[in-house]
Amino acid sequence: MIPFLDLKKVNEKYQSEIEQAVLRVVRSGWYILGEEVKQFETSFADYCQVNNCIGVGNGLEAIKLILCAYKELGIMSDGDEVIVPANTYIATILAITESRLTPVLVEPDIRTYNIDPEKIEEKITSKTKAILPVHLYGLSCPMNEINKIAQKYNLKVIDDAAQAHGAIYQGKPVGGLCDATAFSFYPTKNLGALGDAGAVTTNDTKLAEVIRALANYGTEAKYINKYKGFNSRLDEVQAAVLSVKLKYLQDDIKYRQTLATKYFTEIVNENIILPFADTITEHSFHMFVVRCERRDELQKYLSDQNIQTQVHYPLPPHKQEAYKEWSNLSFSITEKIHKEVLSLPLNTALTLSEVTAIISCLNKF
Repeated sequence: MIPFLDLKKVNEKYQSEIEQAVLRVVRSGWYILGEEVKQFETSFADYCQVNNCIGVGNGLEAIKLILCAYKELGIMSDGDEVIVPANTYIATILAITESRLTPVLVEPDIRTYNIDPEKIEEKITSKTKAILPVHLYGLSCPMNEINKIAQKYNLKVIDDAAQAHGAIYQGKPVGGLCDATAFSFYPTKNLGALGDAGAVTTNDTKLAEVIRALANYGTEAKYINKYKGFNSRLDEVQAAVLSVKLKYLQDDIKYRQTLATKYFTEIVNENIILPFADTITEHSFHMFVVRCERRDELQKYLSDQNIQTQVHYPLPPHKQEAYKEWSNLSFSITEKIHKEVLSLPLNTALTLSEVTAIISCLNKF
């Protein structure tokens, strides 16, 4: 069996260093908001080439904290609109609605699966306050075009980089391409913790200060609560683990790119649509997602050949019961993508020979 992802095997190469890091935290006696978090925040800010990084509880809360901070700064108010891709994972949408803001769904580009800049402007109203692009599967959105639209209408740009650690856009790392960036370090990510974790990166120091306070009960000084905040803190153990794995992130991404290049060059089945990647070295390949009109049949065929795959994602947000108020909406491109996408195995524990076996099966379908 070729698993879609074996996290135990992925983490084996870091195991000794992770054990030492965790033991260091245990022996320190300091488990919340200590030196490990400060060190990781500094290192990750440097990696993303930004001035500020704030470690938080998870990726959803990273987005929510940015939005709530903008509300505290008077830039947004309850009911304001945030433009977001219709085909994103539901966490992006949840962060908006939890912040008492209104998501406005926009179709993606059928080639890239990222939000289509040409469809953004028509959705802008007097209530629009932000654009929230998602770098889906590890491919950066066309940020220059999106930022130009935002500047034209005086909007904030907040990007969801939960799947884009290490992605590059025109020579610059994701994490410093707009006003603020939300990261998830869920264990399956390119940079994954051993539990839930997340971060916000930004060059806006005032925004960073408000986010840091909101994430810690709204406090700027102990027991002095300036905001109605909540608890969303990166803990010392996860920060220590992430600091270990951050050292290897670039090498891990290069290996992902090697596997992806093999898929690109050797899959020759006309029934399978390969993902878009104009520059392999800028794509972080969190996932390698193909499309096939006979997706379910293809998935069963691969399963019968002992190859695990996954669907990211079977239902778009507007078809989820959680947002049944959108059930009458139609997004034809989004719905087509969700019916056809299939994620192939691609991770640092996967061998070249396993990829060769997967490709052989794909070409016979």
